[in-house]
Amino acid sequence: MRTILVTGATGTLGRPVTARLRQAGHHVRTLSRHPRPDDPHSHAVDLRTGTGLHTALEGADTIVHCATTPTGGDIPAATHLIRAARRAEVAHLVYVSIVGVDRIPLGYYQTKHTIERAVEASGLGWTLLRTTQFHDLIVRILAAAARLPLMPVPDVDIQPIDTDEVAARLAHLAEHDPAGRVPDMGGPRVEPLPDLARAYRDATGGHHRVLPVRLPGATFAAFTAGDHLAPARDVGRTTFTDHLAQNPPQPRR
Repeated sequence: MRTILVTGATGTLGRPVTARLRQAGHHVRTLSRHPRPDDPHSHAVDLRTGTGLHTALEGADTIVHCATTPTGGDIPAATHLIRAARRAEVAHLVYVSIVGVDRIPLGYYQTKHTIERAVEASGLGWTLLRTTQFHDLIVRILAAAARLPLMPVPDVDIQPIDTDEVAARLAHLAEHDPAGRVPDMGGPRVEPLPDLARAYRDATGGHHRVLPVRLPGATFAAFTAGDHLAPARDVGRTTFTDHLAQNPPQPRR
């Protein structure tokens, strides 16, 4: 049994990672800005300041770093975490990143790549897993587009993956020794995002037209080239259609 700290433990990925590790019998501490009051092993820590990290990490063997926000703060959060992990002599840091962060000039992706390099240079034992986009993210993007009279979506292919499948992989990695960068993890199908938009529209009872959009710039060109895809690593099993069936989106009003 290991003592494992999961950051971002109340988030989309952190919750199933925590559940799986506890089911396997590990002592799991959870860390988030908004911890669950019913979790006696929950630590209230804002990684952007690092306050409280020393207590949360005391005696921990492994960290699974799931905490992230596209609105900023990931780099200082990772800096505080790595420094505290070194002081606490944590043996293993597991970090989840995104396929294409080293090729796509999107700000959030560049941040993830910077953190990858910091993890690699940390002096800690580390494991790095890159995945394609989560089904949950695609649903949020499409839900926002569906609020408009037309449904505009980028005309690119996508390879979404099930969050719980990623959580299972991360939990497995956390139970073993540091492995460096492990093979990427992609969803079961590469599909045009406009097709996924139509599937979402139909699932919500919508009737508005999907509008494929092509955009200028290097970021869109990288997505068009498929730099965010991992077709040779299509190890996921749950398709986007499966996800919609298992998690029916709210009908459009």
